Order: sequence, then C-alpha cells, then structure tokens
Amino acid sequence: MKKREIITILIILGLILLAFSCNPDDPIEPSLQDLTYENLAGEWALGQFSSIKVDGADVSANYPGFSLSFAEGTYTTTNAGNLFSPNGTWEWTDTDATQVNLDDGKVISIQSLTTSKFVFSFIKLDGPVRAGLAGSYTITVEK
Repeated sequence: MKKREIITILIILGLILLAFSCNPDDPIEPSLQDLTYENLAGEWALGQFSSIKVDGADVSANYPGFSLSFAEGTYTTTNAGNLFSPNGTWEWTDTDATQVNLDDGKVISIQSLTTSKFVFSFIKLDGPVRAGLAGSYTITVEK
C-alpha cells in the first residue's frame, strides 16, 4: 500500500471511531434557569428571619401571613395586598436567571436564592398606602 492510501484509511477509521464515541444519550447540562428554578419552586413565606422592606424601612407588619409560591411559569400569593396579584404567570428575562418578569409588568430581581432563603427586589411606582407604598422593595422570605 502506498503511504497516501494508509493515511486515507487511518482518517476514515478515525472518523468512524469518533462517530461511535459520541453518545446521543449523553445528559445535557442543565441551564442556569433550570438550576435556579430548582431553588425557586415551592412556597416562600415570612419567617423568623424574613422581612418586607420599602426604602429600607421594615413594613412586614402590613403583610401578616404573606407567602409567595412559584411553579413552572405560574405564581400565587397570600396576603400580599396589592404588591402582587393573587396569582399570575412569570418568565425569565434572560438566560442568566437573575430576573423574572411577572404578568403585571413587575420585574423581580433575584438578590440571593438558596434552597431555604430567597431575597428579591423590585420597584413599586404608585399606589395607596393599603396597596403598598411606592418605593424600592426588598423582600426576604424562607421555605
């Protein structure tokens, strides 16, 4: 055999080995959204180390029994006044999974999220006192 034929055969064998070494059943790495959603899903409530603050002032007493639950693409709240709708839909704003758009137009920025503690913020532009003061909100809730 000539050197050229040997090289051609080796290249073909290499391509065949490469094709068989790729397993279509290899698991796909989860996205940041998937990983973040694993922590986000479920019910979050005001607990011992939780608070609702507007411009740094604690207003948690205005929301006794507040809770927020996330499921795939939906959310529900309890005792949220007019800060949040009783239920609605949500979606990620980008692939970084650092912000969520709610169906009412509110953008929630995730400050910190673990399996047991969720800190997020948003801006409320208007509304009467009963609905929640206008300002910059930071909410810390627990599972």
